[in-house]
Formats: sequence, C-alpha cells, structure tokens
Amino acid sequence: MPVDSSELTFSQRAKYFAINLVLRGLIGGLKLIPYRRRVPAMGWVLRKLAPLIGFHKRVRRNLAYTRPDLPASEVESLCHQVADNVGRTLAELYAGAPFWVRAKSAPLTGPGVATLEAARAAGRPVVLVTGHFGNYDAARSKLVQMGFNMGSLYRRMANPYFNDHYVKAISATGKPMFEQGKRGMVEMVRHLKAGGNIAIVADMHAMGGQYLPFFGRPALTSTVPAELALKYNAVFLPIYGVRQANGLDFEVHVAAEIPHSDPLTMSQAVCDDLERMVRAHMGQWFWLHRRWKPIYDTPHPDYASPQQGEG
Repeated sequence: MPVDSSELTFSQRAKYFAINLVLRGLIGGLKLIPYRRRVPAMGWVLRKLAPLIGFHKRVRRNLAYTRPDLPASEVESLCHQVADNVGRTLAELYAGAPFWVRAKSAPLTGPGVATLEAARAAGRPVVLVTGHFGNYDAARSKLVQMGFNMGSLYRRMANPYFNDHYVKAISATGKPMFEQGKRGMVEMVRHLKAGGNIAIVADMHAMGGQYLPFFGRPALTSTVPAELALKYNAVFLPIYGVRQANGLDFEVHVAAEIPHSDPLTMSQAVCDDLERMVRAHMGQWFWLHRRWKPIYDTPHPDYASPQQGEG
C-alpha cells in the first residue's frame, strides 16, 4: 500500500531513490533509440534486471499460490514474459506520440463496443474497469483519441520519487486524472454526474474491499467501481489493451456489459472477466503485484517476504 514519503525509513528511502535513478536513467537513455527498437530494448532490460530486484520471486510466489499445476519450465518462461511486458509498458507510457499512434490504430473489438457507443449517444456515464494487463493505458489512449470524455482514477505508487514523473507521463495521454483518495473521489463523481466516462485499474489489493475469488484464491477487491456504476446509473464495462504478437501493437477489447445487480456480484464479474483474459494471455498480467496479500504476511520456505509497501 502506498505510504506518505515522510513515513518511510531511511533504508526504504534509499532503496526507492536508487530504483528511481536507475529507471529514469534507463528511460532517458532509451529515448535516444527509435521507438520500434526502444520498446523491445526496455523489455530486454527489465528481463535482465527482474531477478535482481525481486520481480521473479514475486511472480513465482503468486503462481505457486494460484497455479501450482504449472510446470517449472512454464513458470520460468512466465517470469521473463511478465518482466518483458512490464518493461515494454514502461517505455510506452513515457514515449508520448509514438505510443499514441499505436493506440489510435488499435482495432476496437468485443461485445461491449456497441454498448459503449450507445452510452455516448445517450449522454450516459460509463465506468470502465481494467487490470494491469497488456498495456492498460492503450485502451484509455484509444478512447481519448476517439473523442470519448475520459477521466481516470490512479493509485499513487509506493515509490514517491518515481510517482511524480510517472503521473506526469500518463497525464499527457489525456485528462482529467483523479488520484485515489477523498479529493480525487469528489472530482471523479463530478465528472460522472456530468455524463463523463472514467477508467479504473481495479486489480490491486484494496484496503476496505471485500475478499473475492480470483484464480480460485481470496483476493481483497475494491467494490467502489461497481458502487459508482450503481449510484450514478453508469454503464459498467471491462476493457483491455491486449498486446499483439509483434510486441508493439494492441487490440483494445471491450467485454460484454456487466449488468447492474449489487456491488459484490458486479465486482466478482470483474474478477472473473479479468481472470478469463489473463488465462488466455498469462504473460501479459503483472504477476509481480501483491494481489493476494495474506501469502506475503506468512513466511514461505522458498521465497523471501517482499518489503511492506511494495507493488
């Protein structure tokens, strides 16, 4: 869970500062490389760094908890695929115009496309939910460039040094951006009431949420997106930016509308739909997040416990 920078210990500050320096240096240096080479280059760098910064341990632990049936060779392959996708995503989020061009050209597919267009025609608000999958910002960029009145809720990153320029980078795609918290919620509600659309990345461990099954394991899940859809009569749609085989292009997939019922049922439908997408593209989900936090609170003989406040 992100914490105020004043609450960090000296060792946490030093670690976050060092990671930020490395990432900013990589991002700045790679900007000198043409986009078509830059994106895969950043994927390669993250694959090499991942074992050193704990990514592989996190991925293996999450997979051991949720997919114990996977052979070791597939787990090892997924560790590299996840790191590659994270690296590519990071390069794309900082790329600006070249990434926006790719997002704009992405085909818009899925049963929810007609629903989304109908909501725009009727002036009805839409709550779009996604996960840390593929490049989650490709979908937002696509819709912004199609003229949809998009706002986005984001969660402050644990690393305060990295957070500031990260938010600046993603804001360049389109505004408004609403930071998770009281003020951001007020601004987001105002946007919805005016008939706007919001995009929420809803696959993080959420304090104050409900434990719902995700990959067969209880995961603390926010019900706020569903509650917003119910309260403001907004269409509720899952959406994904699916990375294509060439590693550079995307398909923006809008899943079928989740009908209004109650927050728990609707939130479970979000988990189920994301799980369906992840199972179809296992290497595209950010398996390094502490999605199932209880396994990090219990010592494990094979994996070191990650630092509190990470991911």
